[in-house]
Amino acid sequence: MPPKRKKRESRRQEDREAMLTAWVPRTKAGKLVQAQEITSLDQVFKMNIPVMEPEIVDYLMPNISEEVLNVAAVQRTTDAGRKRQFQVTAVVGNKDGFVGVGVGKGPNVKQAIENSMRKARLNITPIQRGCGSWQCGCGSEHSVPFKCVGKCGSVRIYLMPAPKGTGIMAGDTTKKVLELAGVRDVWTRSSGNTRTVFNAARATVEALKNTKELKTGEVI
Repeated sequence: MPPKRKKRESRRQEDREAMLTAWVPRTKAGKLVQAQEITSLDQVFKMNIPVMEPEIVDYLMPNISEEVLNVAAVQRTTDAGRKRQFQVTAVVGNKDGFVGVGVGKGPNVKQAIENSMRKARLNITPIQRGCGSWQCGCGSEHSVPFKCVGKCGSVRIYLMPAPKGTGIMAGDTTKKVLELAGVRDVWTRSSGNTRTVFNAARATVEALKNTKELKTGEVI
């Protein structure tokens, strides 16, 4: 890891620890987590409790990884004229079955990144991994269990099981999302305007969410 990035990650970790120290839960899930009645995100989803505080994710998953996918300058028209903002798309995950994508805006890049990371935590979701490739059959959780598809806007992302050692055969955006989800070997195919980073990232997450279903309803 480059020194600058390592320093940035260290600073973010310190900020998270300081935030958790001063955290006062406002929701049922937050109070249960702080009281240590809930000790993992798996329990939260099994109890069907919505995650409405990003601190819940940081508390239960201290080793969570973050990645900025895209930074863009946007404008909106107000009564006072055009107002410039920054829009950031980010992804978070623990590289072991949990991943989330979020988009945030702010008057500066730092605030936009913080907002996107916050929304990505609120959108975090569990996925199912497996070894669905007939060429492998090892039984370990290194790929997806079967063919699945996700859609967002005009973008469709198709995920297909691959044997061990294949790697992630995907574009940059899809690859980063799959890495943070913990998928190490997969073949992919895409269609639509994949240059729209948020749509490509969200479609990938939707495809991963479909691994929890027995049927995807899509012929690949």
